[in-house]
Amino acid sequence: MNTFYYQVVSIDGDYANLRRTDQEGQELKLVARALLPAEITEGTLLKYEWMQYEIMEG
Repeated sequence: MNTFYYQVVSIDGDYANLRRTDQEGQELKLVARALLPAEITEGTLLKYEWMQYEIMEG
C-alpha cells in the first residue's frame, strides 16, 4: 500500500486543503474534515496510509 505525506494548508468549514509534502508541484487536495483527525490545525503534518489519515509526530 502506498504512503503519502500532507500538510494542512487551510481549513474552511467542513473541509481542509492539503498539500503533498513528498512531491513537488502537486495541486491542493480538498478533503472533508470528517475523514481527518479532529485535532488538526493549519500546518499539521499528516500521513495517509491504508485509506486513513494520521497526525505525524515531531
